[in-house]
Amino acid sequence: MAKTAKKSKSKPTKLKASITPGTVCILLAGRFRGKRVIFLKQLEGGLMLVTGPHGVNGVPLRRVNQAYVIATKTKVSLAGLKTDAVTDAFFAREKGSEEASEKTVSAERKKTQKDIDSAITATLKKDPVMAKYLKARFSLTSGMKPHEMVF
Repeated sequence: MAKTAKKSKSKPTKLKASITPGTVCILLAGRFRGKRVIFLKQLEGGLMLVTGPHGVNGVPLRRVNQAYVIATKTKVSLAGLKTDAVTDAFFAREKGSEEASEKTVSAERKKTQKDIDSAITATLKKDPVMAKYLKARFSLTSGMKPHEMVF
């Protein structure tokens, strides 16, 4: 009798307890390392959806693995923010010529980014220090011990 491989059901990725919608996180890797971003929601694939917002610090809507962020204790209110339009399919690359698709951003993505940014920047206008905090880049200098820091 031949053995058959058992199909395991994949569990959704469990988020760290410190990461909740509105949490300010610090990116540790990639193009935007050192930037502070706002966590919006967890996508179906398990990745986190974050934004700078783009108008504040230049970080667009991105998918990030939670292993590459540090969650801070700082929170931003996301009241009235609609992120239903953003799914894993939203980030799928279009098939065709790769050269053309790399340089241009689709109108749908620009519109979604603008809608989310406007909702968040309205909240940031109430607290001008928060916008400066998000613009500031995080870095370690000599003598700073990350394992002793409280974010």
